Amino acid sequence: MDKTREFTGETVRGARPPVTLPPLDAAAPPRSARLKRIQTTAMVLLFLAAVINYLDRSSLSVANMTIRGEMGLSGTEIGLLLSAFSLAYGLAQLPCGPLLDRKGPRIMLGLGMFVWSLFQALSGLVNSFTQFVLVRIGLGIGEAPMNPCGVKVINDWFNIRHRGTPMGIFNAASTIGLAISPPILAAMMLLIGWRGMFITIGVLGIALSLGWYTLYRNRPSVSLTADEQAYLNNGSVSTRQDPLSMAEWRGLFRNRTMWGMMLGFSGINYTAWLYLAWLPGYLQNTYQLDLKSTGLYAAIPFLFGAAGMLCNGVVTDFLVRRGMAPVKSRKICIASGMFLSAAFTAVVVQAETTGVAVVLIGMALFCIHFAGTSCWGLIHVAVASRMTASVGSIQNFASFIFASFAPVVTGWILDTTHSFSLALSICAGVTVLGALSYLFIVRDPITDAQR
Repeated sequence: MDKTREFTGETVRGARPPVTLPPLDAAAPPRSARLKRIQTTAMVLLFLAAVINYLDRSSLSVANMTIRGEMGLSGTEIGLLLSAFSLAYGLAQLPCGPLLDRKGPRIMLGLGMFVWSLFQALSGLVNSFTQFVLVRIGLGIGEAPMNPCGVKVINDWFNIRHRGTPMGIFNAASTIGLAISPPILAAMMLLIGWRGMFITIGVLGIALSLGWYTLYRNRPSVSLTADEQAYLNNGSVSTRQDPLSMAEWRGLFRNRTMWGMMLGFSGINYTAWLYLAWLPGYLQNTYQLDLKSTGLYAAIPFLFGAAGMLCNGVVTDFLVRRGMAPVKSRKICIASGMFLSAAFTAVVVQAETTGVAVVLIGMALFCIHFAGTSCWGLIHVAVASRMTASVGSIQNFASFIFASFAPVVTGWILDTTHSFSLALSICAGVTVLGALSYLFIVRDPITDAQR
C-alpha cells in the first residue's frame, strides 16, 4: 500500500483518512480600499523593522576584527558572542508564540523592538567580555518576536493566494538590511567608532518601535465588513481566530510535520547564520581585505540573498495561479533551493579570487533565502490561521538552537586550522539534511483537528 501522504490539495492516500486544504473560491470578494491601505502600512513598517533588525544583527560581524583587536578576543570568543545571541533568540521563541497568539503583533513587536534596540545601544558601553555576553543575550531575547510577528501580520491581512509576494518582500527586507549593513556600518565605524555605531542604530530602533505601536492595529481590533472577512478567509486552512490552549500548543510537539519543519529549517538557519556571522571575517582572513573593502565586498552576497527572497515570492504566487497546490509549490522551492545552496557552499573554498568567492557565496545565499522564504510561506498555506504564530516560533526556536553552533564551531575551526574549509563543508552537509527533512518528514497539514 502507498503510504505517501503529500498534502498538495489532491487526493491523499494512506492508512488515515485524507486531509485536504479548502478550495479557493474564484467568486470571493475583491480587496477593499481600506484593506489595501492596511496592507501597505503593515508592509512598510515590517520592511523598516526587518532592515533595522538585521543592521543590529550584522553589527558585531562587521566590527568583528576591530573588536577582537581592541578587546583582545579570540575567534572562539567572538563565536561565543554570536552564539549567545542566537541561543537566547532561539529559547525566547517558545514563550513568544503563545504570547503573540494572545497579545497580537502590535504590542509584541513594539515591545520586542524597543528591548532589542535598548540592548543594541548598551553594546556600545561594554568594557568586558562578560558584559558583552549579557547584552547579546538581551538583544536575542528582544529580537525573538520579529519573524513570528511578520508571519502573523501577513497571515492576518493577506488572502492565501496573495501571501507569497508580501512574504518575499518581508524576508527580502532582512537580507537588504544585511546587504546595506557592511558598507554603512563600516563607514559609521570609521566616523564614530564601533561604540558609536552600536549606540546610533540602537536609537533608530527605539524610534521605529514607537512608530509601529502608534500606527499598527491587530486584526481583531479592526471592525471588518463581511466582504472583507470573506476576502481574507477565502481558502484558508481554518478561519478560527481564538488563541491556542496550552494543551494544543504542547500537542504541536507531537506532530510529525512540526518536527519536519523544525529539522528542515535548522538547515536553512545554520547556513544563513554562518554567513551572517562570519562573511566579513572570512573575506578579511582569506583575502586580506581592509575594513573599507570588506564592507563593499560583503554587501554583494546579501543582495543576491534579497533577490532570492523576492524571486521566491513571485515564483510561488505564479505557480499557484497556474493551478499548482500552494503547499506543493512551497516544497518544490524549498528542496531545490537548499540542494543548490549546498552545492555552491561546497565549492566556495575553491575560489582563487575575491570576486569568484563573492559570486559563489552570493549564489549560495540566493538559493538558501529562496528556499527559506518558502519555509515561512509553508506555514501560511499548511497551518491553521490561529496556529501560525506558535508554529512559526517553534520552528524558529529549533532552528536557532541548532544554528547557535555555527558561529562558535566556525570560530573554533578557524582558531584550530586557520582555515574556513572544514566549516563550509559541514555547512553544506547540514543544508542537504535539512532539504531531506522537508521532503520525507513534512507530510500532512497542521490543522485544528490535530491535537
